Amino acid sequence: MSRPFALAALALALAAPCRAASVEVSVSGADGRPLSDAAVFLESKEAHAAVRPAVGVEIEQAHKQFTHPVTVVPVGSEVAFPNRDKVRHHVYSFSATKTFELKLYAGTPANPVLFDRPGIAVLGCNIHDNMIAWVVVVDTPYYGLSAAPGKVRLDNVAPGSYRLRVWHPSLAPGAPALDQALPVPAAGAAAAVQLSGAAAS
Repeated sequence: MSRPFALAALALALAAPCRAASVEVSVSGADGRPLSDAAVFLESKEAHAAVRPAVGVEIEQAHKQFTHPVTVVPVGSEVAFPNRDKVRHHVYSFSATKTFELKLYAGTPANPVLFDRPGIAVLGCNIHDNMIAWVVVVDTPYYGLSAAPGKVRLDNVAPGSYRLRVWHPSLAPGAPALDQALPVPAAGAAAAVQLSGAAAS
């Protein structure tokens, strides 16, 4: 192989995008039933370096409820809290991950809430005690929420060695996310997770 040809081949190889993999995770509770609304994410040093804030995230209130019980956002994301009800809400969190109060308001507060630390924040409303939701703040770009069949697919994952983390709101208060090793080859990976302390509603 001539030197110019070798250099050209090397340049093409360097310019080619890294292959991205898909990771499919099935989540079930202690009784083996599928769990929806489970936060699933992959952590590694490389993932931490690649994390970027999400844009345009909203946690709305309607019919005197948070419309989504669990929201997953990467660290550094700003979240808006639009109130679609005709009554005012007072949204708050006293969690170590994020402490804030949006005092009695209608519409959408002018300033979104910055979630700048990884962890789990529990949300409530001072006016309506039945309102509760969770924000799972992750330090990775690879995250998702399981759907009704208890499954989630994470796409565009860089091959590597990860810690698979899974959390569900039915776990005991303060319980950490499940943590297990998960190698992700270029062909992708799949995992089935059973949360012994969780149950489907």
